[in-house]
Formats: sequence, C-alpha cells, structure tokens
Amino acid sequence: MIEGQEDVSWPQWVALARACEQHGVGTLFRSDHYLSVEGRRERGSLETWATVAGLAAITTRLRLGVLVSPATFRHPSVLAKLVTAADHISNGRIELGIGAGWNEREHEAYGFAFPPLGERMELLEEQLEVVRGAWADGPFSFAGKHYRLVGLDARPKPVQRPHPPVIIGGSAKPRTARLAARLADEYNTVYATPAECGERRAVVEAAWRDAGRDPASMTFSVMVPWVSGSDAADLRRRAGRLAEWRGTDADSMLEQFAGLGVTGTFDESLARMRKYRDAGVDRIMLQHLLHDDIEAIALLPRLAAAVG
Repeated sequence: MIEGQEDVSWPQWVALARACEQHGVGTLFRSDHYLSVEGRRERGSLETWATVAGLAAITTRLRLGVLVSPATFRHPSVLAKLVTAADHISNGRIELGIGAGWNEREHEAYGFAFPPLGERMELLEEQLEVVRGAWADGPFSFAGKHYRLVGLDARPKPVQRPHPPVIIGGSAKPRTARLAARLADEYNTVYATPAECGERRAVVEAAWRDAGRDPASMTFSVMVPWVSGSDAADLRRRAGRLAEWRGTDADSMLEQFAGLGVTGTFDESLARMRKYRDAGVDRIMLQHLLHDDIEAIALLPRLAAAVG
C-alpha cells in the first residue's frame, strides 16, 4: 500500500511495480489523494487512476487497486469508465476501493464540494449503484437524489465478470457495514489492532447475514503501517529513515506502532501477521511509506510464505 500523494514519482512507481512482480507480491494498492496527508505542501501526487492505468500497461501479473477513491472527486460514470479502461489495459487485474472522502483541505484547494458526512455517505451509496449498474449487462437507468442516468449501456464492460472487486472501508460502523454487505465484495479497515479487527469483522459478518449473504463470501482486510527489517540492525536503519521522513524520532515512532501493524524484525513481523490472521483478517495491506526503499519488498513473499 503506497501513499501516492507523498511525492511518489513515476520512476518510483515503475520500480515499485516491477519489484512486486519480481518478488511475487500479489497486489499493489495506492491511495487516492491530491494533497499530502502529512501536511507537507512541497509533496505532490500523480493522478490516481492515470497511475494505475500506466502501471497496468507495464506489468503482466500484478493486481492493482485503489484504497480508496473518494465519491466527491469524480462523477460515478467517469469512475466506472476509468476502472473499466484500467481493467482492459491490465486484462482483468484491477480492484476498486471507494469511500466518502475525508480530507477537507484538498477539496477546498482543488475546488471539490465537501458536503457534510451524511450527504457524502449518500453520494457514496449512489455512486456504488451507478458504477455497478454501468458494469452490468444491458441498459441501466438510475434516479437518485444526486445522480440521474437514463438508458445507459456503458460499453465495453470490464474484463472481470460480473465486475472488478469492490472494496468499502471504515471502522465497522453500522452504515458502512450495511452498505458493504449490499454492494461490495470486501470490507477494509485501517490502523486497527488484531483485537479491533476481530471485533469489526464480527460486525461486518452480522451485516452480511442480515443482507442474506454468506459471510464466508466476504473478504475482510486491514491496512496497517509496516516497518520491517531482516534483523535488528536492518530494522533500526529503516525505522530511522522513516522517522526522519515523518519528522519524528525512531524510538517514538516504534513506540507508536507497538501492537499496531507489522513492525519489527522478520520474526517479530511474522508474529504480528499471524495475530492478524488469527483475528479473522483475510488480507493485510502493508503501508510502505519509504516508497524509494525497493529492497524491503523482497521481505514480503518470505513473510507471506511463513505465515502459513
């Protein structure tokens, strides 16, 4: 999981994607922000779906996803077209994460409307209806509070049928859990401990059952910080670099991440991944903030193989 808004350049994106393919990493996700969420004005962001489409064209096996596209950034018909185009370029390797949006400053800076949360949730629900309708076979019409479509048969359809995987995220509040149970394939939560993941999975499973869906069909995932080293010295080196990048010190940062995410030596990281697995996490997105550290990616397949 790469935070693209923190000044990730195109050569760095290419290096990350190629390293993932070289080492057998299954999926590369990126965020969808236009301004640094670290408050660093000097950092920029390449447009999210343009980046995904570009990476799709230069890779052959790597799945690519966005976590998550705000409903406030794009009309849902445009979003459906962007995802479909990337899906065709990749020959079916694209995943869509979608959310309500939260960073008010980037909306203000770029001129996007930022309505209250309740209205943003309405936008999110209608966007999901429109995107899935655009991907479905045959004509589709929709009349909602925010969007109206008449007789749309958007062609071509995505390569992946019935549609590319859809991910909705949150902290397992009832509204997002119900929305995911109705219109998504995966529920993602962020920066949660294993214990919190267990509690949130139970809430989402209940929503799946209430919607008449088998909870076994659900994927429950978590996105967490990741700072790993092959040994203590390697960990200290990487933690020091990341702490400098974040404007803090290594000890404070490692203390902040204690019990949260996948941080530590190889053995410590493996133990943490197993705790998430045992808490009911099906997929873990490791937030790699040192995006120019390509060597670290070689640790991922070793960790994945060892988790069992």
